[in-house]
Amino acid sequence: MSCMKRVCVFIDGSNFYHGIKHHIGKTNIDFNKLSLTLCNSERELVRTYYYNAPVNQEDNEAIYKSQQRFFNELKKLPDLQLRLGRLEHKSGGVKEKGVDIYLAVDMLRYAYNNIYDVAILISSDGDFSEAVNALKDLGKHVEYAHFATGISKHLMDCCDKNILLNEDLLKPCFTH
Repeated sequence: MSCMKRVCVFIDGSNFYHGIKHHIGKTNIDFNKLSLTLCNSERELVRTYYYNAPVNQEDNEAIYKSQQRFFNELKKLPDLQLRLGRLEHKSGGVKEKGVDIYLAVDMLRYAYNNIYDVAILISSDGDFSEAVNALKDLGKHVEYAHFATGISKHLMDCCDKNILLNEDLLKPCFTH
């Protein structure tokens, strides 16, 4: 019987994209390699969940097509589940809707169903801190992966481990 810890990685896609673009300057990440790097060889990667909201085609055709190609590439990755919310126009801007709640509910659902032992959360959204506390109440270990700036103090304080997403860690995860 194996006592290897089972890991699920939960990625707030828009948050990750803006963080890596700002800190590293390139965005061509292989998300399977990223998840395996964060998981490390002593643990078993169960699945990666990637959350985002598709751009409205009528708002920007070029960005829409580029994003759809990206989503199609994600769908080909082993053990990665793409979960999409929506974008809504609100008071002159565009807001993601549904993405954060999908991520929080999935983290809790899979914890209740005992799918994983360790959750790795890639986001800087402190709103997830209450979901993290609920996961810990269920006996789950939660790790917070973040860039050097835009860090959520709430997540830093409530997660069991903090992982800095820097160039050294991410270098083996780039596609070219």
